[in-house]
Amino acid sequence: MHIPKKGLRALGIAESFAGRERSTLAGVVMRKDLCIDGFAFGTVTVGGMDATDTVITMVQELERRDINVIMLSGCVIAWFNIIDPVAICHATGIPVIGVTYEASDGLFEDIKYHFPKDSNRLDAYTRLGERTPVLLHTGQTLFLRSWGIDISDASRLCDDFTREGKIPEPLRVARICARSILQKSHRHGMIPD
Repeated sequence: MHIPKKGLRALGIAESFAGRERSTLAGVVMRKDLCIDGFAFGTVTVGGMDATDTVITMVQELERRDINVIMLSGCVIAWFNIIDPVAICHATGIPVIGVTYEASDGLFEDIKYHFPKDSNRLDAYTRLGERTPVLLHTGQTLFLRSWGIDISDASRLCDDFTREGKIPEPLRVARICARSILQKSHRHGMIPD
């Protein structure tokens, strides 16, 4: 991957969580010059373990060979539905960057509390590994994990894709899309309050 290339494309995936059963995912394909040229959508089970398969399906349904990196707004979504970035990397052949926005001690104890007998979920969380803090040109700090791309390239990409604040544009726009879909679904009675 040629990091300085302006035509480099990222697929940013974020969720909007509501209700007790399903969470909405939106994916935005964005060029490094911040032009949007694709969307993908999916749903995951709240408290389930289907997020990895949903992300893989979203990527495959795009039928694109020009996506250079996948950015995930968190690897633990929809009430501890843990994404396996290694599986996504293997299935798609595309590097993955997990982005979070706050310092924390992690979620291991929370997962253990809510899912005390689910060793697979705890193992999936442990496999994610440690996050690396990254200072952006905006003065804000992100916390990254990366698979299939070294952390310095992942840091540079996130910095290049961030216009202001601390959310890279593909993830910011994906979050807005997911929220809009969720709100529309509520208004039309497709998702119970």
